[in-house]
Amino acid sequence: FVYFTNVFFASSCLSEFCNLSSLPFLCMFLSGLSDLVIVIQSQRNSFHARRGGQRKVEILQQAAELGQGDPVVLLLHELLEYERDWMIIPLLPNLSATYGQSASWFFFIEEETIITLPNLLKVLHRYEVQEEWFLGKRLHDNEASIIHHYAFSEDPSSFSYPDPAAGWALSIPLLQRLAEQIKHKHLKSDFTIDLKHELALYIWEEGNGPKLTAVPEFCTDTSDKCATTFTTYLPNCGNPVSRKEVFVAVKTCHRFHSERVPVVKATWEKDAGFLEYYSDVTDASIPTINLGVPNTERGHCGKTFAILRRYLSKDVPEADWLLIVDDDTLISLPRLRRLLRCYDPKEAVSLGERYGYSLLLNGYSYTTGGGGMVLSRAAVSRLVSSGCRCYSDDAPDDMVLGRCFTSLGVPITHSPLFHQARPCDYSETLEQAVSFHKHWNIDPVIVYKHWLQDTQPTHQQTDKPAE
Repeated sequence: FVYFTNVFFASSCLSEFCNLSSLPFLCMFLSGLSDLVIVIQSQRNSFHARRGGQRKVEILQQAAELGQGDPVVLLLHELLEYERDWMIIPLLPNLSATYGQSASWFFFIEEETIITLPNLLKVLHRYEVQEEWFLGKRLHDNEASIIHHYAFSEDPSSFSYPDPAAGWALSIPLLQRLAEQIKHKHLKSDFTIDLKHELALYIWEEGNGPKLTAVPEFCTDTSDKCATTFTTYLPNCGNPVSRKEVFVAVKTCHRFHSERVPVVKATWEKDAGFLEYYSDVTDASIPTINLGVPNTERGHCGKTFAILRRYLSKDVPEADWLLIVDDDTLISLPRLRRLLRCYDPKEAVSLGERYGYSLLLNGYSYTTGGGGMVLSRAAVSRLVSSGCRCYSDDAPDDMVLGRCFTSLGVPITHSPLFHQARPCDYSETLEQAVSFHKHWNIDPVIVYKHWLQDTQPTHQQTDKPAE
């Protein structure tokens, strides 16, 4: 033991020694957990903040049992100084300044990512920490995707980006260089659409930076060799909320009454407790409601704000939650009702797929409309009473809502279960998706049945109230 210890400290190639050594636990101990910073990508919503806090406690308890020092464990929502910081890239200078002298690795995980610390140390020890490393579970596009601006369209699989559920890591030399780079080189697009892809593009820097290195031990399934595993983006928080607590508003127009509305009726309408179609004309055969707002070719801000006011009025049954969707949105209402059990409707909640606009220039986040916008009654009441308004009827409703909520200090809560595009536009889609959007070049009924329809009724789809 003493002999190997002396060799270890004398060696200038620490990682090479540990790769060849028959004493892996010695190497793990000497590399230590104190060199590691773990960032849990938590959110400000109370449910997500609580889940992130629980994950932090579990990691520190595991570290205490190992007795190899404590990693630094950070909750992202507690670090946020600006709305932009959930993008991670703008946060790097702060991380570098605070932990750059003591850390060797920064490891980013989701709230539901489970880490096995001994396995993680083994993985990180394979890589020379003096070099630039970007590690993760490899994802890639199967075909050119609109959400990635059709990047690498000639060979979509040639570019890889990390699966956030499995965790991803940056070595300290790479993080420090990026921290300097961000001061002088901003993202090219005003929009943040898919964080993991845009992060990988920024790091790759058109071939001047490192590509993602695939790590098989960064997992979303379970194996003895895995350093990480993943549970679910659809946690079990108890019985789903009842149908009557979700008010469903479908935006349509006369042009699509015969084309899109029949798809809604053939797929997910039956799962709604209360649903209304809002159009520019009244059509008793559907039926539709004309809110007195003319149809617009782009943006539907005027119509959406009219829906918000109607939701709060005495003209409709009172419900805890408002779901606003397009007429070409496909959605699983039973899964949505399961998800909503995790949230407090008395809290101002704006839930869906989060996008960002001009975040590096003090912009705002918003819930993208096509995937479905879910608002708690508290959020709608606060927004309507604030006096925030559309600057025109054809303004983009989702972006205006995001701007309003940002000014009110209401966080945009992200769920990867909501999708602004079609299943084929994503590299890897969870089986328990809540929504997809658009009928372009697909059979929407087939897509619904394959991705969203629950074929086996369960107690979770009943209206039984929570205990």
